[in-house]
Amino acid sequence: MVKPLIFPEEKILASYAARSSESRGRVHPEPEHSYRSAFQRDRERIVHSTAFRRLEYKTQVFVNQEGDLYRTRLTHTIEVSQIARSGARAMGLNEDLVEAIALVHDLGHTPFGHTGEEILNDLTVEVGGFSHNRQSLRVVDLLEQKYPNFAGLNLTYEVREGIVKHLTATKLPIPKEFHPDERPAMESDLVDFSDEIAYNCHDIDDGLTSGILTPELVRTLSIWKKLEASAVRKFKGLPFARLQSHIVREMINREVNDLVTTTLSRIEKLKIKSLTDVRKVKESPLGFSAALKKENAELKKFLNENFYRHHRLVRMADKAKRIIAELFGAYTRNPDLLPPTSRARLKKESPKRVVADYIAGMTDRYAILEHQRLFDPAERV
Repeated sequence: MVKPLIFPEEKILASYAARSSESRGRVHPEPEHSYRSAFQRDRERIVHSTAFRRLEYKTQVFVNQEGDLYRTRLTHTIEVSQIARSGARAMGLNEDLVEAIALVHDLGHTPFGHTGEEILNDLTVEVGGFSHNRQSLRVVDLLEQKYPNFAGLNLTYEVREGIVKHLTATKLPIPKEFHPDERPAMESDLVDFSDEIAYNCHDIDDGLTSGILTPELVRTLSIWKKLEASAVRKFKGLPFARLQSHIVREMINREVNDLVTTTLSRIEKLKIKSLTDVRKVKESPLGFSAALKKENAELKKFLNENFYRHHRLVRMADKAKRIIAELFGAYTRNPDLLPPTSRARLKKESPKRVVADYIAGMTDRYAILEHQRLFDPAERV
């Protein structure tokens, strides 16, 4: 009888990588699978979750109804996963763990992107505020109801740590169970950097596709100007739309290559030999070169001034704020408007937290339809 293949972590991974065999485990102990690692099982639990499916209709930059060509929260998540896996393989890190953290990192995101997150945070200040990173942890620890023996997905410590210690979440106090004084595994930081690479590059792409950004405008970026000049020399006569896709790919490739080479050099300088060494260092071993940091700063400034503050996006954000604020107000004034599963939780949690959970779980289109049902007398409820 042929035995199932088991991933040989000891032979393939670098000495400083996280290993499923050395995981700090799950809140609710479970027997290990005969051939799937703990991190593989985490990844698959995330993919099969309800929250993951909802990402298809949640905003990245453009609200879903604006068109089918733009990134959604789901396609962004998949792109982050792909970039992170490429980097992990090049650096000898654990691809299963990297992929699990990448796929889970935005599960707690609200409808309407960061606009939704900001307004929910304002509305829940008195109960601790709202952060999509911490909401992702609530989703996998509490809100997903898939298993008979426990609430949530019962993911491993390392994946949950990757949520809590996401770079944009570290302004919040880190719960003691996640050892605030320790750095996370490098796989966690790699997802953070991959997230930045993904949204910087695909926001340029979506901006051009939408017409908000123009070829003339992006040519003011030094990195775009350099890569376009190279592409024009190599592919004479190619229309800009085809060059656009090539240049965006080259931008991503340039960023990942820089991240890998810079990080490997830093690992050597810091004399990191094990995961224990990783957890002891004060700053992340991962990073970009000084030259690329400068390019990324220019890119972020460009996007903020020419894309995110464009009147079309500002109008969408303003509508989104009104929708979420009015839904929140209606539910908190009259909790009987909530579905039975949410109302049942009012016995143990504050109404504002329960309402925030319910709204955060909505897709863009569901939030819009729900708003119509509650506020438009002509709509059927």
